Amino acid sequence: MTALGRLSLGARRFSTRVTQGFFEITQHGAALVGLLVLFAVITLTARPDLRQAGEAKLMGWLQDRQFTTTGLEPQPDASERATAAHLHELPKSQAAVALWISRKYKVAPEPVGALVAEAWETGTRAKLDPTLVLAVMAVESGFNPFAQSPVGAQGLMQVMTKVHSDKYQSFGGNLAAFDPVSNLRVGVRVLQECVARAGSLEGGLRLYVGAVSNDGSDYVGKVLAEHARLRQVADGRSVALAPQVTPAATAQPVVAPAPQKPAVDQVAAWTES
Repeated sequence: MTALGRLSLGARRFSTRVTQGFFEITQHGAALVGLLVLFAVITLTARPDLRQAGEAKLMGWLQDRQFTTTGLEPQPDASERATAAHLHELPKSQAAVALWISRKYKVAPEPVGALVAEAWETGTRAKLDPTLVLAVMAVESGFNPFAQSPVGAQGLMQVMTKVHSDKYQSFGGNLAAFDPVSNLRVGVRVLQECVARAGSLEGGLRLYVGAVSNDGSDYVGKVLAEHARLRQVADGRSVALAPQVTPAATAQPVVAPAPQKPAVDQVAAWTES
């Protein structure tokens, strides 16, 4: 065999050995990775604390990555904490009331929709007309969940938080006065007690305003008038947007909004589509 033939044969043998070695290393490496993965799965199954720690660390890394990319700290449960509801998901009467309130008081319809639905549930359970509850809310705070009067009445229903702090204990304490749903439920409870004590709706409203404000000369008339309008809207009647009621929590004059298309017309369009 010539020198050139021997050199070619040696090169082929070397190439064959290198290829075989590469495959052996790859096979052993894949087996090693598989064993490591199997060991990790067994360990995490047997040790839930390690799995939870790993998940927390991974989630933290992903959140840091998102913050670095967007400049916003992720809050995946923020939409669940929001007090809001889509009007098309509400019964027709409730959607009509929510849209009418939204237009009159210039507040977003989605939060109002959630409050209307809650007023229907809580008011019905307390044997109070839900539109009466909403009328009290309108007169007291103008649907401002952060309203506070000079005498310390707080939230949507302007409940005296210090006086009724016991009612807020099941909601986590007095700061729940600024949670719209919690304030609504406590306010309904207070109103229910006032009506029962007075023996009449008008008397109950006088007791209610006496508990939250010293200036209630025409309070009962304002609440009953707004209640009548909301009742008509709930019954499917077109009601013009009357001048906005000045909330008890503020003394600033309020300008009536320009007349708009009645709420019931838009709600009817939703239900027909």
